[in-house]
Amino acid sequence: MSRITTAASAASAAGISQPQEQPALNKAALAAAPESYEQTHVHNVYESIASHFSSTRYKPWPVIASFLSALPPGSVGLDVGCGNGKYLAVNPNVFILGSDRSANLVRIARDHSGERRCEVAVADGLSLPYREGSVDFAICVAVIHHMSTRDRRREAVGTLLGSVVEGGRGKVLVYVWALEQGNSRRGWDARSDQDQLVPWVMKAKQGGVDGPGNAETTYQRYYHLYRKGELEEDVLAVGGRVVESGYDRDNWWVVASRA
Repeated sequence: MSRITTAASAASAAGISQPQEQPALNKAALAAAPESYEQTHVHNVYESIASHFSSTRYKPWPVIASFLSALPPGSVGLDVGCGNGKYLAVNPNVFILGSDRSANLVRIARDHSGERRCEVAVADGLSLPYREGSVDFAICVAVIHHMSTRDRRREAVGTLLGSVVEGGRGKVLVYVWALEQGNSRRGWDARSDQDQLVPWVMKAKQGGVDGPGNAETTYQRYYHLYRKGELEEDVLAVGGRVVESGYDRDNWWVVASRA
């Protein structure tokens, strides 16, 4: 996550577009210290890009909006990794407790809450501050794919399932990036590496001797790309039950309950 000071950035500042070399993912560092790796390539990144990221996240996706809108009035649930809070007001007849590891994103979600029936807190998805089996539903959108080992991803799924009521009544909706994105601009497919560093580029206007230009800062975010069926496997591995699943907008999703 360092400011680019190469000739390529100078060309970019002058308005000349040049390709950037994609850094290799350090799998040894990831394996040796996954929490530290995530701190560098996930948590620190989102703290830095929170405002810019929020400006690109404003329209609820239909499958998630449909899940929330179908909930019985008076339901209480969680949005784990709520980001800027765009899903907190989808259904005004339910009460949602939002949380995110990024304090800056939580601040944005809180400032945008208005009259929403929700509360927002800073919390880690692996250590939620809620009583087990206490809510009717939970959603977790584009979060678990940032966890760098399968054990940690499964622990996150288990934590979500543990938060909802038992007996099949509580439902959890999880979205993760898919490996199979052959038709997208990213071009990943089943042959691609599942562990990737994905750049987020921010441009800032700067003045100088030669006039205004664009300075670029590139942040590298860690992603684990889920292959078909992998998310369902993780649900079953932690004792959950798959209610339904599907593919949407280059993501795999699953609705699950406690078995």
